[in-house]
Amino acid sequence: MKTACFVDGYNFYYGLLNNTEYKWLDLRKLIEHILYIQNPSFELDKITYFTSPIKPDLARRGIASDEAQKTYIRALKNSNIDVIMGRHKLERARAPIYKEGVKADRSNSCDIWLLEEKETDVNVALQMYRTALIENQKKSDDDSKIKQILLISGDTDMTPALKLIREDCPSMQIGLIFPQRENLKRTPPGSLIQLADWSRKVVRETELSQHQFPDRIATKKKPILKPTYW
Repeated sequence: MKTACFVDGYNFYYGLLNNTEYKWLDLRKLIEHILYIQNPSFELDKITYFTSPIKPDLARRGIASDEAQKTYIRALKNSNIDVIMGRHKLERARAPIYKEGVKADRSNSCDIWLLEEKETDVNVALQMYRTALIENQKKSDDDSKIKQILLISGDTDMTPALKLIREDCPSMQIGLIFPQRENLKRTPPGSLIQLADWSRKVVRETELSQHQFPDRIATKKKPILKPTYW
């Protein structure tokens, strides 16, 4: 069963990779591994990865963080993964001051810098729905037909898109991978799981460690080198 996979990069990073040594992840091989375990007949046709460029001035390692992200995106593209970029918006805002045991109160607020990732959710939803519509128009015996949408995200903002796919393309199978390591205990969102034909609620640490890019990736041009601080 040909599968198109859509990865919410921000959700994926903070659910699985942040504060780990596994950031140099070979995403294609990991997804192929999980699909095969779920059902050996599942065939990964394409992956689309959605993220936004780092703002170096706000990143923990500044320019080095920006360079590492660009290097990783180059590695993803080299493994035949499409990357769609959104953007970050930084603006002045006000928010209630946090005090232990006290409810949030707008009358007791302070100025903050609000950093938001923009366009990614919309991009994921539109690309999933567009793919489902296009593939739904193909004949059932068309060998190129994608018959499964796989979403890697725990963001409930994806729920409306999956609902529309269910309604408008009822023959399209939906899979869900919740980006969480087994030692973390967030509850997978029921609104997504209820719409999926199958779901994977954790990714094991051994699976992350076993599916890493080599430190040096050969290309037709300049090789891709793993960032040193990773």
